[in-house]
Amino acid sequence: MTSAPANKETAEDAALCAAREHVHHVTKASGTSFFWAMRLLPAARREAMFAVYAFCREVDDIADEEAPTEDKAQRLDEWRAEIDRLYTGAPTFPTTRVLARPIADYGLEKADFLALIEGMEMDAGENICAPSMTDLEYYCDRVAGAVGRLSVRAFGATESAARDVAYALGQALQLTNILRDPKEDATRGRLYLPADLLDKYEIETRDPAAVLAHPRLPEVCRDLAAVARRRFDEAETAIAKCARQPMRPAIVMKEIYSRYLDLLVAGDWRDLDHRVSLPRRQKLWIGLRYGLI
Repeated sequence: MTSAPANKETAEDAALCAAREHVHHVTKASGTSFFWAMRLLPAARREAMFAVYAFCREVDDIADEEAPTEDKAQRLDEWRAEIDRLYTGAPTFPTTRVLARPIADYGLEKADFLALIEGMEMDAGENICAPSMTDLEYYCDRVAGAVGRLSVRAFGATESAARDVAYALGQALQLTNILRDPKEDATRGRLYLPADLLDKYEIETRDPAAVLAHPRLPEVCRDLAAVARRRFDEAETAIAKCARQPMRPAIVMKEIYSRYLDLLVAGDWRDLDHRVSLPRRQKLWIGLRYGLI
């Protein structure tokens, strides 16, 4: 008489264990710099961040894959429906099964998951091409600020300034990524460099490849890099208003990405085929220097 509940519990435990293995695999396979920051967290919070990152990776992969726009929209709609199921206690995807506990423990907000999906819909729909600076900031908040808001809750930061960290650092990281990958984005028909700056430097074309070949491209990128640098400074100011220990992963990401930005500025976008990165040993040093001290 008691074997059925026991068997059910065993099956549920096995399903959750498999789901955890899934989010670990997605995170590690991505080779993300965020992995170094996530390793600094206590076990339960680290598991939460692995699940948040796996969610981000999975919806981002939908937006980036070669598939008809309608198919991408349908799959992102499925994720939107899954987030609804997650918040009613009935998740069905491996990643959302793992997210259920962090949502209960750390108060991860549904609006932030939906904001990220909205950002992926912007990428999956008509290709983004020279948005206004206002629209670019909105996009960055959807695809990076929302992740920041989920992350600071998972880190355990409770101060009101933590949301300022999420906004400013999200903007800084995403702008840095845009400046790192203009050629890769152009191969997908995307151009994230804002129209405001293209107009400022009299670049009339909006064709991504033509913009990247324009002699005044470095001037556009320098200006956008200055915006990213201001956001890093704003993030540092906000971090100083928070308890240091929960913010250690954010500090590590800030240090890694600010170095990416330094390298980009030094290279002045002369070689768009070279993607700026840091050696593994340097990331490890940053993790030790800013994450453990």
